[in-house]
Amino acid sequence: MALRTRITELLGIEHPVVQGGMMWVGRAELASAVSNAGGLGILTGLTQPTPDALRAEIDRCRTMTDKPFGVNLTFMPSVNPPPFADYRRAIIESGVKIVETAGSNPKEHIDDFKSHGLTVLHKCVAVRHALTAERLGADVISIDGFECAGHPGEEDIPGLILIPAAADKVKIPMLASGGFGDGRGLVAALALGAEGINMGTRFIATQEAPVHENIKQFIVGNDERSTRLIFRAFRNTTRVSANSVSNKVTEILKNPDAVFEDVRELVLGAKGRIALETGDLDYGLITAGQIQGLIHDVPSCSDLINRIVRDAEAIISERLAGKVGSMADG
Repeated sequence: MALRTRITELLGIEHPVVQGGMMWVGRAELASAVSNAGGLGILTGLTQPTPDALRAEIDRCRTMTDKPFGVNLTFMPSVNPPPFADYRRAIIESGVKIVETAGSNPKEHIDDFKSHGLTVLHKCVAVRHALTAERLGADVISIDGFECAGHPGEEDIPGLILIPAAADKVKIPMLASGGFGDGRGLVAALALGAEGINMGTRFIATQEAPVHENIKQFIVGNDERSTRLIFRAFRNTTRVSANSVSNKVTEILKNPDAVFEDVRELVLGAKGRIALETGDLDYGLITAGQIQGLIHDVPSCSDLINRIVRDAEAIISERLAGKVGSMADG
């Protein structure tokens, strides 16, 4: 049995599994491995320091896979925003056909990408945002539940509710994101109305992920309780892995008079990058989701995706089909 959905048809991939864009992690090594395994690998645009560096990374990824891959462009409010238009131009002029967008006010970005014929996957955390993105021309919605790493939004709606709530209203294909990492999750996502899954944290704990082995083993050793929600008071809630840095940030921000400047030095993105690259677990924030509790090994991307699909097919054809058959017989 092959799991063919509107997602696999639209993106030209073998399996309905997408690797989400992850800051510092979404590089050519990982994206190409996911694509070669039959999923959709995604480069993280802003991991590259300049648009020209992104062009070079896209070229490097093309030397490592002849399968479809995409680029993520996340546009969040910033005191010194990156030159988004230049990054868009680099993506478009490099001939990339698929882009994952994330962030508020996506119209300008979706308009530009669509006018150049790109397929747009827009990632969001609320049904109303999904409907806006659909109206603006997005081709796929990636709906991100509260379990996710990074930014789950401010409404705390878990995937078990958010995914079917979105599926009831969104007409374009939908990816389920946040809390997915195995075949059970893929079957659940399909049952809830999605047509594939988008995984981030699970792909960090793979052989090809360009992070230190200490980070991979840290994720394997964690459980579903091992995350922290920070920046809630600033309405910029972020889910990160529990370590000495996130614990300290959480403690500081318990003070109702705390301001961002009180934790700025602890949460610098550059420190998170150094933690990922050196394996120093207490140097900076490490972004990870609650799916940590279901991650128990560090396989290759090929072994991981094949296992997810194989297990999903077995659940559908053996466990679920068997139950339906026995109920009918009764």
